[in-house]
Amino acid sequence: MKKILLSALAITGFALAGAAQVKMPAPSPTQTVKQDFGIGTITLTYSRPAAKGRKIYGDLVPYNKLWRTGANAATSITFSEPVEINGKKIDTGSYVIYTIPNVDAWEIILNKGLNNWGTDGYKESEDVARFKIAPAKSKNYIESFTMEFADVTPTACVLEIKWEKTAVNIPIMANFKDKVRASINAAMQTDKKPYWQAAQFYNEYDNNLPLALDNVTKAIEGNDKAYWMWIYKAKIQKAMGDKEGAISSSKKSLELATEAKNDDYVKINKDFLKSLK
Repeated sequence: MKKILLSALAITGFALAGAAQVKMPAPSPTQTVKQDFGIGTITLTYSRPAAKGRKIYGDLVPYNKLWRTGANAATSITFSEPVEINGKKIDTGSYVIYTIPNVDAWEIILNKGLNNWGTDGYKESEDVARFKIAPAKSKNYIESFTMEFADVTPTACVLEIKWEKTAVNIPIMANFKDKVRASINAAMQTDKKPYWQAAQFYNEYDNNLPLALDNVTKAIEGNDKAYWMWIYKAKIQKAMGDKEGAISSSKKSLELATEAKNDDYVKINKDFLKSLK
């Protein structure tokens, strides 16, 4: 009888141990989003609760009350380079995103409380930025709380907060021009001068066409078979009103692209030359 009892206890203990190891899906799974932006990256980590038929804003998420912007630990965002959010300059580093939802406007808060669990431990004195954004109605119903980056360009993107049928779009601007300009100036003092990168920077980000033209011309002197540089020069010349120069540069690009059997650049040049007629 004693042996039977011990065996039963052993079986029960084994069953309980096995049950303790069962892994269930997280009700509010964590998501990490890493977005290349400007010359750096933005990393966002948040938890994603589901609506499950519940009314969200004004009920599950009360109006006019501090919210962790998701579930579980407070949502965090990390910038590897300085940015500008809604006109406010934000330095590199990690921050918590808190929000105060309301019908007409959401208050968006960037805070230093990285060790906070949800809103516990929040201190207004640790706020880095605080501003208001008007919410919009989503066309589609969003079941799971979602945060993602949209409309990403080298200089701007939007952080979207979406749940149920409400969307809040937070504009973020890259703040890299001074750093890149300084980097180019420093590199120009070395033997390996970045003429091609400088041409792209001054043309696309600094609105300095004469300096862009000067640098792309010098880049071509170091690689006169670079058909992609010749058409780039042609486009700058066109923007500066030099039609004849643009035609000459594009014809050179077309000739080199034909030799290299690069059909894409052959077409680009033919279309470009047509636009100049």
